[in-house]
Amino acid sequence: MRRFDVKQSLSRQSDSGMGLPMHEGKPKATREERLAAKLRENLRRRKSQARALECRDDSLPKAPERG
Repeated sequence: MRRFDVKQSLSRQSDSGMGLPMHEGKPKATREERLAAKLRENLRRRKSQARALECRDDSLPKAPERG
């Protein structure tokens, strides 16, 4: 297979997967901790979406009552 002008970073041979260490010194979070963090993040996001929907007023103004 002939190699063309490919960036070195995209070359299969140059990617060993051992470039940078991941989180040395920081203990890995347990599965339960990761799930709890995701749930908290999701709850915050959904609350902010609900607040945005409450504040949004896309409806047309009501016609004045005639009486």
